[in-house]
Amino acid sequence: MPTCLIVDDSPTMRKIARKTLTGLGFDCTEAGDGSIALGMVEASIPDLVLLDWNMPVLDGLSTLKALRATDRGAALRIIMCTTNNDIDQLVAALEAGADEYVMKPYDADIISDKLHAIGLLTS
Repeated sequence: MPTCLIVDDSPTMRKIARKTLTGLGFDCTEAGDGSIALGMVEASIPDLVLLDWNMPVLDGLSTLKALRATDRGAALRIIMCTTNNDIDQLVAALEAGADEYVMKPYDADIISDKLHAIGLLTS
């Protein structure tokens, strides 16, 4: 079963993401901010990181850059999530190493399409 680390400071968004991803066959763990996520990835590499942009302590872009800078970072598939539709933010996330980018709110079809695009779902 593929694994996903859901990183979002909103418990509600983590719950929605967990429901969506478990419905797509993922085993999910959660982190409330980027600094917690970094420690979790150090302990165990997930197949996917669903990463919120706007978080306290360590924001999503900083977390993305920190993850990609680690030895394990190249193996991660990372989808950035945000409510902001600023094209500069999208470009910054992709340049920093995001595999995909989704706007909140999202649904199972959107996540499924993104997972197909990055090769984590094939059927």
